[in-house]
Amino acid sequence: MSTLTEAPPPLTPAAPAKKPPRRRGRWTPYWLLLPGLLWLVVFFALPMIYQASTSVQTGSLEQGYKVTWHFATYWNALGDYWPQALRSVLYAAAATILCLLLGYPLAYLIAFRAGRWRNLIMILVIAPFFTSFLIRTLAWKTILADGGPVVGALNTLHVLDVTDWLGWTAGDRVLATPLAVVCGLTYNFLPFMILPLYTSLERIDGRLHEAAGDLYARPSTTFRKVTFPLSMPGVVSGTLLTFIPASGDYVNAELLGSTDTRMIGNVIQTQFLRVLDYPTAAALSFILMAAILLMVTFYIRRSGTEDLV
Repeated sequence: MSTLTEAPPPLTPAAPAKKPPRRRGRWTPYWLLLPGLLWLVVFFALPMIYQASTSVQTGSLEQGYKVTWHFATYWNALGDYWPQALRSVLYAAAATILCLLLGYPLAYLIAFRAGRWRNLIMILVIAPFFTSFLIRTLAWKTILADGGPVVGALNTLHVLDVTDWLGWTAGDRVLATPLAVVCGLTYNFLPFMILPLYTSLERIDGRLHEAAGDLYARPSTTFRKVTFPLSMPGVVSGTLLTFIPASGDYVNAELLGSTDTRMIGNVIQTQFLRVLDYPTAAALSFILMAAILLMVTFYIRRSGTEDLV
């Protein structure tokens, strides 16, 4: 008896092994970062290294300078020019506080009350940037002139008597006084305060204000418990953008002040361009930078803004 054997099933070709997905564009982010990194290296890192080496050099312009690791230059510079450094911090802090007091209401108005006028007010805020920093500062010499209407109004209101008692002005004169320098700093850096404040306030959900009103909170309570805490990132950003450049500024003190209102920026500029004492100028620059970094770090950590830490 014959037995029938079933034919084996046809063999199916084995599926080709899947290749691991090719990681395309793995280096694309690094190539995109390369121009910025090169810019920072060439125009920030290398000059910083050069200035650091200059600060520990000794010699003269005629004989040349040599790196001798003379760290005493830092101590000597700080001992000779600490009044200017302290004055820079005080002037910058005063200008920052004034910018906050003036800029917060304006930023609040733009964010919540400006309506269709918002774009126009924003243009007016940034319009000073289209004019040279030097020209804007020179304009304040006319505004604060001795025979001008501003000084006349302050005299009529007896404001200058109070500022003279406080040491901010000298008699009936505003120019060449600390008040003139602080006014110039405040005006020139006010947009740097308004813009971050507006950005932070504009992101606040308006329904939070409505909820506070539904809970019978007064407008002052709503501002204190809701608006201001939520705008703290803008406050911190604005104060940093104002304080840091104001502390190193020298144009306002040069044009609106006197020898008694010189800031550390004026000393650095004089040491670099007139006295030609490059080690002292470089040491003062690093002292100013270190002081600002310490103050900014302490301020950010104390403010509790997680967006900036």
